[in-house]
Amino acid sequence: MRNIALIAALLAAVPLAAQDPKQEPAPAPGQAPTLEKPGTAPATEEKAAEKPKRAPVKANSESSKTVEEIIARVNNEIITRSEYDKALATAEEEVRQDCQGKCTPDQLQAALAERQKTALRDLIDQSLLAQRGKDMGISVETDVVKQLDMIRQQNKLGSMDELEKAVSSQGLNWEDFKSNIRNHILTQKVISQEVGSHVSIGESDAQKYYDEHKAEFVRPEQVALREIIVNTEGKKEADLPDLRKKAETALKRVKDGEDFAGIAKRLSDGSTKEQGGYIGTFKRGELAKQLEDVVFKMKRNELTDVLETKQGFLVMQVIEHYDEGEQSFDKVKNEIMDRLYNEKLEPAAREYLKTLREQSYVVIKPGFAELAGGGNSEIQEVSATPEASKQKKARKKYILFGKKKNSA
Repeated sequence: MRNIALIAALLAAVPLAAQDPKQEPAPAPGQAPTLEKPGTAPATEEKAAEKPKRAPVKANSESSKTVEEIIARVNNEIITRSEYDKALATAEEEVRQDCQGKCTPDQLQAALAERQKTALRDLIDQSLLAQRGKDMGISVETDVVKQLDMIRQQNKLGSMDELEKAVSSQGLNWEDFKSNIRNHILTQKVISQEVGSHVSIGESDAQKYYDEHKAEFVRPEQVALREIIVNTEGKKEADLPDLRKKAETALKRVKDGEDFAGIAKRLSDGSTKEQGGYIGTFKRGELAKQLEDVVFKMKRNELTDVLETKQGFLVMQVIEHYDEGEQSFDKVKNEIMDRLYNEKLEPAAREYLKTLREQSYVVIKPGFAELAGGGNSEIQEVSATPEASKQKKARKKYILFGKKKNSA
């Protein structure tokens, strides 16, 4: 179910197949994901599509031909009919993937209609967020390189050149692919700084939620896990001692007091490194027997020794061990606070986007206003963007929230 999950990752990192678990819905482990289609972002506000500034493509001369139909202008950028059509197609593809054959035809059509109804609004919001990120001077190039490298590892490719060829082989433009990632990361940072930093959840809020929803926390025995993986696939036999030493060094650094998540980000070869090695929560029977026999004997924050798997040398940490039955508040507090945070983030992000739109120059072609969620005016004939109006609006400050409140 996708609403306005603005902090979610563009390409969800997945745990390695080395563990062979039956994974929970998030994070989605197992196979490396198909390379994501760039250019026209799916219908969520979190996926902001950057479009280069382009000259108007509708000329006044009767002898000129319409190369592309413009259906919306967002400050100095445009949204074209072909981009909108691609967004609709992407929405349909995503709805079918979400259903995975489990929806009835009526449910499928209802979900598709809902997603397509907001496609243009989402494209406008994405453009606004990307522009706002540039205005704030946010740099994401280092993050783009890290994201591309993670995608390369997920798809088991040896180099960036191989990744570029793989992208091109799917009919995707390499520069557009990178641009889509760049703008998504930019959008995430805008939402985090401009909205998320003002969302505060106190422990008393979490305690109140727990007291009112205790039935939700009656569960089977489970463990939440993190990993550091040193990949050995395709490596020479002579390299294995050094690779084991790398895993042992990572383990020693954690035992000496360094943060597991930080070490995972720096030293792990796994696709989960950007999540600090987090791979999810597992019940008995959902992990490979080799791992289950080890981790289900462990307590919170305990570490495994270096384990040897088919994919490489593995170190795991038990973040939490949930006993069977009703979980204590202490064990589920962070989970509750994350849930409450996301519940508050959604309406706050929607309000932020509304204010961005009001402070921007947004014009919509007649017939598309309802789909776009409204605009400041309608396009009659597209010509040069009124820069004076744009600059005047740009001077408005984006003070949308008060000072951040401290948690209780």
